[in-house]
Amino acid sequence: MRPLHRPSGVYHFFRDQLGSVRAVYLGADETSRKRRDDFGKRDEIVLMIHGFFQTRNIWEILENRLRHEGYAVMSFNLGGLLWRFNTHPIDKSASMIAQKVERLAERHGFERIHVIGHSKGGLIARRWVQHYGGHHRVKSLLTLGTPHHGTPTALIAVALMGFGAWPSSARDLLPRSGVVARLGRDVFPATIPLTSVYSREDLVCPHWCSVLRPRPGEGHQMRNVELRGLGHSQLVWDPQAYGHILEHLEQAAQLWMERA
Repeated sequence: MRPLHRPSGVYHFFRDQLGSVRAVYLGADETSRKRRDDFGKRDEIVLMIHGFFQTRNIWEILENRLRHEGYAVMSFNLGGLLWRFNTHPIDKSASMIAQKVERLAERHGFERIHVIGHSKGGLIARRWVQHYGGHHRVKSLLTLGTPHHGTPTALIAVALMGFGAWPSSARDLLPRSGVVARLGRDVFPATIPLTSVYSREDLVCPHWCSVLRPRPGEGHQMRNVELRGLGHSQLVWDPQAYGHILEHLEQAAQLWMERA
């Protein structure tokens, strides 16, 4: 972690945990402006789903890296507070993604895609895969700092959303919420590799919230990757995390080629 005794240290600390205010929260939707419809031209497609109270601008660095490696990349504006901050309930977002992906698959002719979810985005992806038909479309899922067991820091989000005055996913992120309980109760498809990448220094989603605990029949396709020294949002752009992302995608693609 960066020292906080200097103003720059404080800035970098909050940026690494919550993301850049200028780029992620206040910036225009750069992904929409430079959108590419190359989904039918690439063998491997990656869908990226961002987290609570963030925008898809957080994916800019990772998107550029994956495109350089030859992947087609897509992300969606998930709406929410001020029509952009991804505060909708998880079920609503999972249903929305299911519909969008089906329309794109029909238009561009692809069959299966990889999914990367950051924070709440990983729970949306799991909900889609486990309960909204995503198991027919997904090759693999990798989560970054995702609270697979809920996170106590979601209490801050509950307060931010007026303790329920505005409909949101804040309560979905709490430990033992209905969404978290059902995801843990129902079996994740054994044919889809699932990797959880998390950091010991993540203050938004403590590492113990992100550890996958597979049950019989799930473990051979589930993997935990623990990193050190990275903040919650830093997991999205740090080179160390990117190495594990690339490894996961390559192994998952090879697995599906062997099955085919």
